[in-house]
Amino acid sequence: MYDLLIIDDEYQSRNTLSTCFPWQSIGFNVAGQACNGLEALKFLKSNIVHVILCDIRMPVISGIELAKQLFNKNDSPVVVFLSGYRDFEYARQAIMYGVRFYIIKPARYEELYETFNTIKTELDFINKTESTDSELLVPQQDLILQKLKDYIERNYRTANLKDAAKMIYMNSCYISQIFKQKTGQNFSYYLLVIRMKNAERLLRNPSYKIYQISNLIGYANPKNFARTFKNYFKISPKEYRDQLHMHVKEEDNIYED
Repeated sequence: MYDLLIIDDEYQSRNTLSTCFPWQSIGFNVAGQACNGLEALKFLKSNIVHVILCDIRMPVISGIELAKQLFNKNDSPVVVFLSGYRDFEYARQAIMYGVRFYIIKPARYEELYETFNTIKTELDFINKTESTDSELLVPQQDLILQKLKDYIERNYRTANLKDAAKMIYMNSCYISQIFKQKTGQNFSYYLLVIRMKNAERLLRNPSYKIYQISNLIGYANPKNFARTFKNYFKISPKEYRDQLHMHVKEEDNIYED
């Protein structure tokens, strides 16, 4: 069911169109009425409609001006002009602003039915295409995300967004958006998490010096590593290692007792 807004400065005309034509039987719901283009724009600020059936000559904001304002907006509704004026100039202006449907007053049942049946067929096709694209896009994005995670976990020492983009032959801004959308984290933060987890793992091995661990996880400057580690764990690498050793000694004392 597609939502329809009917706009006409003549109350009787728009009310008759709203109530006397079997809109729902052909897939449309009359979402509202407006008496001119200004009132229509106010309605559209808080309501989404798929089609507008609009008189051309109206006070305040005409149908032509309304079509002009909607023309450059994303997801603008389909506009159908309704007018008692057989004027080529109106038709020409209608085409300029993307209006393809033009009905002469008084609107005949057959013409309304044919026009809106055509519009419904087009809207159905668009929705089906978008739905199919979306179904294909989700698994594609999931695959991209998995490749990015694998890349970071294997190459956390030298990993960066630019090289990740080159690896999968995609734009770095695009993959950054996918990563944020799918994980709720920035690429750089996820890389930081992986580096810190590996730093924690390496600190458990007493054979590694702290400056060596710094280099192994991608920090050329040990001071930068120590500062980042402390920001992440709220404790310095040295303090973390000292606590590990203290914990080991306590366990040894328990077994000796």
